[in-house]
Amino acid sequence: MNDYPWIAVNGYGAQIKSTRKKLVIQKKNILEEHNLDSVQHLLVVGGHTISTIAVHQLLRQGAYISFFESDGTPIGTIRPFSEENGPNLYELQKNIPRQRYAISLAQASLKSRLFRIEQTEEFMHSRLFYEGELDIMSKSLDELAFLIKLDEIRRLHRLASDMYYEIMSRNLPCDLGFRRRTPRPHTDPVNAMLSFGYAMLYGKGCVSVIGAGLDPDRGFMQDGKGGLVNDLIDPLKADMIDPIVFRIAKESLQSSDFELSPDRCMLSDELIKKMIPAFSVSLNSRRINEQVQCLLDAVKSDGDLKVLY
Repeated sequence: MNDYPWIAVNGYGAQIKSTRKKLVIQKKNILEEHNLDSVQHLLVVGGHTISTIAVHQLLRQGAYISFFESDGTPIGTIRPFSEENGPNLYELQKNIPRQRYAISLAQASLKSRLFRIEQTEEFMHSRLFYEGELDIMSKSLDELAFLIKLDEIRRLHRLASDMYYEIMSRNLPCDLGFRRRTPRPHTDPVNAMLSFGYAMLYGKGCVSVIGAGLDPDRGFMQDGKGGLVNDLIDPLKADMIDPIVFRIAKESLQSSDFELSPDRCMLSDELIKKMIPAFSVSLNSRRINEQVQCLLDAVKSDGDLKVLY
């Protein structure tokens, strides 16, 4: 049973067919059936086979069909002939005051990172915070609720995020060279691993956002391509990606797992093969879908945004 009006078929090798009333997805020994009239958007991620009958039936029901690379990069969408590209929903999204949802997203991101620091401290049985740092982050969380300008929200969010990575770096070997998040190209393996994991999370988020019919490029806190996706995944990073990266960096990372040059760090194929299944388990698609559904409901009702973290 699918809880959302969009259905994603991930990976490779699935057979997508239909009867008059059912969408049928066969992948290896797993068979899924969905009522056609409940499917508003089929998301085909990776390499699969879809029958023309299934395409016809979905389009007759008014459903969209979108195709993605295996990493979640969008390729294109098939929509019913008479349908426009969701202008009403796009217009609703456009008209929401950005700072209103930006505050909710920034607060959730900061809470998730504070929680991750506290969990790490409990596991280590020692302190990561230097004197006054917890007070600064706690006050930043309180201050966010009273900010009006988008630039102020971004500034405080960036400050708290920078502090989080700097604090978490204290739990890692100093010779890895990780002190904080840096822009690409990365010159240390921890930043490179974080970016690899965040890219996987971005792909999952992008599929869900497009499945919901939202504009992935119209963010509330972030501008530019994929701005909305980056907004929505930011509160999820500290739970879905960071623990895996920091655990590998602390416990098992070897010099053979990466190669350093004067201007970048390259991760080995063996390390990437090790990370992919770990991230695949931690990337909770249901939770990502639930977050997108919360945004969709808020946009349609002009209500408050519930942010998961």
